[in-house]
Amino acid sequence: MAVRYYTDDCNYRLPDKRLTAQWLREVAAAEGYTLGEVNYIFCSAQRLLEMNRQFLGHDYFTDVITFDYSDRKGAGIVSGDVFIDVETVADNARQYGATRLQEMRRVVVHGVLHLCGQKDKTPRANAQMHRKEDKYLKFWQNER
Repeated sequence: MAVRYYTDDCNYRLPDKRLTAQWLREVAAAEGYTLGEVNYIFCSAQRLLEMNRQFLGHDYFTDVITFDYSDRKGAGIVSGDVFIDVETVADNARQYGATRLQEMRRVVVHGVLHLCGQKDKTPRANAQMHRKEDKYLKFWQNER
Protein backbone atom coordinates (compact mmCIF):
# COMPACT_ATOMS: atom_id res chain seq x y z
CA MET A 1 0.00 0.00 0.00
CA ALA A 2 1.12 3.56 -0.47
CA VAL A 3 1.60 6.85 1.30
CA ARG A 4 1.49 9.73 -1.15
CA TYR A 5 2.23 13.41 -0.67
CA TYR A 6 0.62 16.32 -2.52
CA THR A 7 0.35 20.08 -2.23
CA ASP A 8 -2.66 22.34 -2.70
CA ASP A 9 -2.21 26.12 -2.67
CA CYS A 10 1.29 25.93 -1.15
CA ASN A 11 4.75 24.65 -2.03
CA TYR A 12 5.69 22.70 1.12
CA ARG A 13 7.99 19.68 0.76
CA LEU A 14 8.13 17.14 3.55
CA PRO A 15 11.68 15.81 3.97
CA ASP A 16 12.41 12.08 4.26
CA LYS A 17 9.19 10.97 2.56
CA ARG A 18 10.18 7.31 2.28
CA LEU A 19 11.32 7.14 5.90
CA THR A 20 8.12 8.89 6.95
CA ALA A 21 6.01 6.36 5.06
CA GLN A 22 7.88 3.48 6.74
CA TRP A 23 7.43 5.13 10.13
CA LEU A 24 3.69 5.50 9.49
CA ARG A 25 3.44 1.81 8.53
CA GLU A 26 5.12 0.99 11.86
CA VAL A 27 2.70 3.26 13.74
CA ALA A 28 -0.33 1.62 12.09
CA ALA A 29 1.08 -1.84 12.88
CA ALA A 30 1.69 -0.89 16.52
CA GLU A 31 -1.96 0.22 16.67
CA GLY A 32 -3.05 -3.17 15.25
CA TYR A 33 -3.68 -2.12 11.64
CA THR A 34 -2.19 -2.29 8.18
CA LEU A 35 -1.54 1.00 6.42
CA GLY A 36 -3.47 1.22 3.17
CA GLU A 37 -3.74 4.15 0.80
CA VAL A 38 -3.00 7.35 2.70
CA ASN A 39 -2.70 10.71 0.98
CA TYR A 40 -1.15 13.70 2.71
CA ILE A 41 -2.17 16.99 1.16
CA PHE A 42 -0.21 19.99 2.40
CA CYS A 43 -2.14 23.21 1.90
CA SER A 44 -2.53 26.85 2.88
CA ALA A 45 -4.43 28.11 5.90
CA GLN A 46 -7.10 29.59 3.65
CA ARG A 47 -7.63 26.31 1.80
CA LEU A 48 -8.05 24.31 5.02
CA LEU A 49 -10.34 26.98 6.48
CA GLU A 50 -12.58 26.63 3.40
CA MET A 51 -12.63 22.85 3.85
CA ASN A 52 -13.34 23.18 7.57
CA ARG A 53 -16.35 25.38 6.76
CA GLN A 54 -17.58 23.25 3.85
CA PHE A 55 -17.21 19.74 5.27
CA LEU A 56 -17.30 20.19 9.04
CA GLY A 57 -19.31 23.38 9.51
CA HIS A 58 -16.49 24.93 11.58
CA ASP A 59 -15.47 28.53 11.02
CA TYR A 60 -11.91 28.45 12.37
CA PHE A 61 -8.38 27.58 11.37
CA THR A 62 -7.05 24.13 12.20
CA ASP A 63 -3.80 22.33 11.52
CA VAL A 64 -5.23 19.06 10.20
CA ILE A 65 -8.42 17.53 8.83
CA THR A 66 -8.60 13.78 8.27
CA PHE A 67 -11.03 12.06 5.93
CA ASP A 68 -11.19 8.43 6.99
CA TYR A 69 -11.86 5.67 4.43
CA SER A 70 -10.59 2.85 6.65
CA ASP A 71 -11.84 -0.70 6.95
CA ARG A 72 -10.75 -1.21 10.55
CA LYS A 73 -13.37 -3.82 11.40
CA GLY A 74 -13.05 -5.89 8.25
CA ALA A 75 -9.58 -6.16 6.78
CA GLY A 76 -7.95 -3.94 9.41
CA ILE A 77 -6.65 -1.56 6.76
CA VAL A 78 -6.47 2.17 7.48
CA SER A 79 -6.79 4.57 4.55
CA GLY A 80 -7.71 8.19 4.08
CA ASP A 81 -6.83 11.72 3.09
CA VAL A 82 -5.02 13.93 5.59
CA PHE A 83 -5.07 17.65 4.81
CA ILE A 84 -2.45 19.67 6.69
CA ASP A 85 -2.33 23.47 6.92
CA VAL A 86 1.40 24.24 6.77
CA GLU A 87 0.91 27.83 7.98
CA THR A 88 -0.94 26.82 11.15
CA VAL A 89 1.61 24.07 11.80
CA ALA A 90 4.38 26.71 11.63
CA ASP A 91 2.42 29.00 13.99
CA ASN A 92 1.87 26.12 16.42
CA ALA A 93 5.57 25.21 16.31
CA ARG A 94 6.46 28.76 17.43
CA GLN A 95 3.76 28.68 20.11
CA TYR A 96 4.85 25.29 21.52
CA GLY A 97 8.61 25.86 21.21
CA ALA A 98 9.10 23.11 18.63
CA THR A 99 10.77 23.21 15.25
CA ARG A 100 8.52 23.33 12.23
CA LEU A 101 9.59 19.82 11.26
CA GLN A 102 8.93 18.44 14.75
CA GLU A 103 5.45 19.94 14.74
CA MET A 104 4.82 18.71 11.19
CA ARG A 105 5.76 15.16 12.20
CA ARG A 106 3.37 15.44 15.16
CA VAL A 107 0.54 16.45 12.85
CA VAL A 108 1.44 13.75 10.29
CA VAL A 109 1.26 11.01 12.94
CA HIS A 110 -1.89 12.63 14.39
CA GLY A 111 -3.60 12.01 11.04
CA VAL A 112 -2.64 8.32 11.01
CA LEU A 113 -3.78 7.94 14.61
CA HIS A 114 -7.19 9.30 13.59
CA LEU A 115 -7.28 6.72 10.79
CA CYS A 116 -6.51 4.07 13.41
CA GLY A 117 -9.60 5.19 15.33
CA GLN A 118 -8.05 7.49 17.94
CA LYS A 119 -10.38 10.36 18.82
CA ASP A 120 -9.46 13.72 20.35
CA LYS A 121 -12.71 15.59 21.01
CA THR A 122 -12.96 14.99 24.77
CA PRO A 123 -10.28 15.99 27.29
CA ARG A 124 -9.55 12.32 28.05
CA ALA A 125 -9.34 11.29 24.38
CA ASN A 126 -7.22 14.36 23.59
CA ALA A 127 -4.78 13.48 26.38
CA GLN A 128 -4.55 9.93 25.04
CA MET A 129 -3.92 11.29 21.52
CA HIS A 130 -1.06 13.44 22.82
CA ARG A 131 0.48 10.49 24.68
CA LYS A 132 0.39 8.42 21.51
CA GLU A 133 1.86 11.24 19.42
CA ASP A 134 4.73 11.55 21.93
CA LYS A 135 5.27 7.79 21.94
CA TYR A 136 5.45 7.52 18.16
CA LEU A 137 7.58 10.64 17.80
CA LYS A 138 10.12 8.85 19.99
CA PHE A 139 10.01 5.95 17.50
CA TRP A 140 11.04 8.43 14.80
CA GLN A 141 13.84 9.90 16.90
CA ASN A 142 15.17 6.54 18.11
CA GLU A 143 14.90 4.64 14.83
CA ARG A 144 16.26 7.19 12.38
